[in-house]
Amino acid sequence: MMKRRVAILISGRGSNMAALIRAAAAADFPAEISLVISNKADALGLERARASGVNTQVIESKPFGKDRAGFEKVLQAALDEHGIELICLGGFMRLFTAEFTRAWYGRMLNIHPSLLPSFPGLDPHGQALRAGVKLSGATVHFVIPETDAGPIVMQGAVPVSDHDTADTLSERILEVEHRIYPEALRLLATGKVRIEGDVCKTAGSSASENFLVAPVVGR
Repeated sequence: MMKRRVAILISGRGSNMAALIRAAAAADFPAEISLVISNKADALGLERARASGVNTQVIESKPFGKDRAGFEKVLQAALDEHGIELICLGGFMRLFTAEFTRAWYGRMLNIHPSLLPSFPGLDPHGQALRAGVKLSGATVHFVIPETDAGPIVMQGAVPVSDHDTADTLSERILEVEHRIYPEALRLLATGKVRIEGDVCKTAGSSASENFLVAPVVGR
């Protein structure tokens, strides 16, 4: 089996990166994490990646200022050098030019901690709590020029409790993130997903049996 070569882009602690590296360590996983790139030299995730034996590279974005294309040129050179076929964004806090997202369309995934299209952008947990939703979750989607938009590959849901804070909700959703991101990458790496218009379809999939209702109230 030819494993697809994946780069993970991070800016911080890299918790989703760690989940992807763990999943890819399995012999039957169809992708390998060939490179972790951070746009910040002090990202905690770099240490975690090195500890797992993954190649790391720092491409500081700060010196480029508003010159996104300049930054992406250096980034693309690194991706080419390592023969990268797929990109996973793991808390990468930098926006791309439309040109870069178009070049990688259908090959670049992001994860966002809400059930998109609800609560895109900053503070999704705060947005969910203020809206009073009873379910929230995480979404893996293909990256397009618009932030937190693009064809949805996979979603996972969690209940929201009356006592939740942004922190407690974030922790619960993180568990779901760590489950669905590797699974979404597996689908992409094995060619099971295809984009039709603005929608992502999955080969061989059926609706899951389980459903989630919240709140649960004692009778």
